[in-house]
Amino acid sequence: MAETVGKRGAAVGTEPRGRVVEGLRTYRLIAAMWIRSTMAYRTSFALTTFGNFAMTALDFVAILLMFSRVDALGGWSLGEVALLYGLSGVSFGLADLAIGSMDRLGRRVRDGTLDTLLVRPAPVLAQVAADRFALRRLGRVVQGLLVLGYALVVLDVDWTAAKLLLMPVMLLGGAGIFAAVFVAAGAFQFVAQDASEVANAFTYGGTTMLQYPPTVFALDLVRGVTFLVPLAFVNWLPASFVLDRPYPLDLPGWTAFTTPLVAVACGALAGLAWRAGLRSYRSTGS
Repeated sequence: MAETVGKRGAAVGTEPRGRVVEGLRTYRLIAAMWIRSTMAYRTSFALTTFGNFAMTALDFVAILLMFSRVDALGGWSLGEVALLYGLSGVSFGLADLAIGSMDRLGRRVRDGTLDTLLVRPAPVLAQVAADRFALRRLGRVVQGLLVLGYALVVLDVDWTAAKLLLMPVMLLGGAGIFAAVFVAAGAFQFVAQDASEVANAFTYGGTTMLQYPPTVFALDLVRGVTFLVPLAFVNWLPASFVLDRPYPLDLPGWTAFTTPLVAVACGALAGLAWRAGLRSYRSTGS
């Protein structure tokens, strides 16, 4: 029975015709439901959003404390590190807002509540991504935008058309890369079932790492986040172009503009991993 349900859910989630449109529609309806529920308690929403803002702001406070003792971190000034922080914070915040609920998938697999999503005539990925949509996560996005704005004010950047175009491209592309990591981490939980902390190491841990310049990390780690889990394309490479700095690993200059392509490739691989994980699901046996 569970195997049949799993196959049915996989078929629903991977039906070629209208799959994307149906997924977006499902996501919109579920997210709107949670937003209406959240806004029914506006004071609570305001407090939790501010709390989210304040908690993430502590990361930048830690950076400010570092720079109260040093003039540069790995050869990068405060303004340059603030640029890395802002780009990483906004990109991750957008992905976390849109699809951060994926980290609850392991719990659904363990207690069997994923079965209720499989029997619904809607893509499972859209249902999982929109589940308990948390509008309070806007606090992280706003905080990242403020730091990004501060960096752009204090930095003396020689702006060109290419650099201006790259700013929104890297924010959206970076969000796409983080979203792909969220989906891939969710797919891994079909196998591990209790791997939310492992997933967080690549999502929340990844954005924390990107807040600092690549020059403070070991070369092998920089290679790993460039060629294995390509988080370096979120901000390290495009920010190096904007700041006229040497690229990590001496990569060619055109790689700064490949963030959207990397996001598409990561999304495709994450989609394949999701389909494989969903097809392997056999319920809890209860």
